[in-house]
Amino acid sequence: MQHQNLFVFDIETIPDTDAVPNLTGFDDPDIEARRAEIERYHLDITDGRNAFPRQPFHKVVAISFLEADIEYMGSGGEAYVLRELRTGGEASFDEEMLLKGFFQHFERQRPRLVSFNGRGFDLPVLKYRAMAHGISAPWLYSAGDKWNSYQSRYSADWHCDLMEVLSEYGASARVKLNEVCSIMGFPGKFGVDGSKVAEMFDAGKIPEIRDYCETDVLNTYLVYLRLMQHRGTLGTESYNRAVADIISLIEAEGENRPHLAEFMDAWGQASNNSFMLE
Repeated sequence: MQHQNLFVFDIETIPDTDAVPNLTGFDDPDIEARRAEIERYHLDITDGRNAFPRQPFHKVVAISFLEADIEYMGSGGEAYVLRELRTGGEASFDEEMLLKGFFQHFERQRPRLVSFNGRGFDLPVLKYRAMAHGISAPWLYSAGDKWNSYQSRYSADWHCDLMEVLSEYGASARVKLNEVCSIMGFPGKFGVDGSKVAEMFDAGKIPEIRDYCETDVLNTYLVYLRLMQHRGTLGTESYNRAVADIISLIEAEGENRPHLAEFMDAWGQASNNSFMLE
């Protein structure tokens, strides 16, 4: 199957404090106390190694994505035409509404997924949370075959998890997105990181969380473009055109979306204003 578009996505989450009473019997209504209880539980089950909640215990508060049309070249290569960068739903949407919108859009578009640690984190979280809300996603499971599908770990044409692909599926170190960006002249994370999302959520800064998530999507897309250029799937001219599309989007929308203008400034500093390949 030839997918017609790319869907580069990222999610932001907070601990699911509603699950705590069922998980451990701890029924204190205080949110901070419940978050501490989730951390305690995960420290216990990992012998003190990791307090980070497992995938089912993340409540989704933002899903951002970039969509681009895939053009298949006669030479066997590809080119990408940027369509949009946005965050699903509205800032007022609850988790169920965000998930319904995501999976309905996915089922309609049937895209090639692109993520960074999406197989290990983002997609499992989305699946668990969709199940909790009774949301179906048949195309995710029925498309393709045994070797080529969203379920197949090595089917990068269906779901390219950059962290997995770049590490040769664990043969080398699984690095962070920010680390990859640092050597390629991309902005990476600036101003905000995932550890601050719960604090921002408590302060009602949902729009800021959504903006931050979009910058992570842009970084992911830039790394994907460089990977595809490295593989020879994307010619240098097509790579530069895809980068020019991003710059045009930021120039067109940066005034009304300040986080995009900030991304552009950080990108210029990281790359010494050298955005294209020669």
